[in-house]
Amino acid sequence: MVYYRNNELMIRNMEEADALIFTNEEIAQGWHADISKYLKRLKDQSDGKCVSLTAVYKGLPAGYVNVYYTGLGGPFSGKGLPEIVDFGVLEKYRRKGIGSKLMDIAEDIAGQYADTVWLGVGLHSGYGSAQRMYVKRGYIPDGTGVWYQKKPCEQYETSIANDDELVIFLSKKLEQQDKK
Repeated sequence: MVYYRNNELMIRNMEEADALIFTNEEIAQGWHADISKYLKRLKDQSDGKCVSLTAVYKGLPAGYVNVYYTGLGGPFSGKGLPEIVDFGVLEKYRRKGIGSKLMDIAEDIAGQYADTVWLGVGLHSGYGSAQRMYVKRGYIPDGTGVWYQKKPCEQYETSIANDDELVIFLSKKLEQQDKK
């Protein structure tokens, strides 16, 4: 399904071929990429658990995001609220509006199911541009503090690492839409 299209950019459902492209491109830019992440999202999409989106810029996969109808884990789990998971734009395609358009579509999809959407964002500097974008889009911290490996961290906890598993959760109220 195609959700958006203009002369340069198309947002559509993720396809199996995208998984290898994203994996190879992320490895080339120095990320710890693993194709299994994309294959899991594709399976979840096939099973009706989420919508996995690919942004195609000038004919090439450039970014992705997933919207789960109910959260995968964290402070909003079990509350019937959609979660945005694994948002990314390949470095060579950044600052072209691709990430903003992906998030617009993801929020539109989430808004069909609830009036609030949530996400977790990493705390190390590699997530800096995402952190700034989420704040600019109106996401606010949920107040449960820092989480590590899907569990909230206790005050003064020292058994954590500043890796991709160290996150803070944010939520955003969405404009009212007709719910499915």
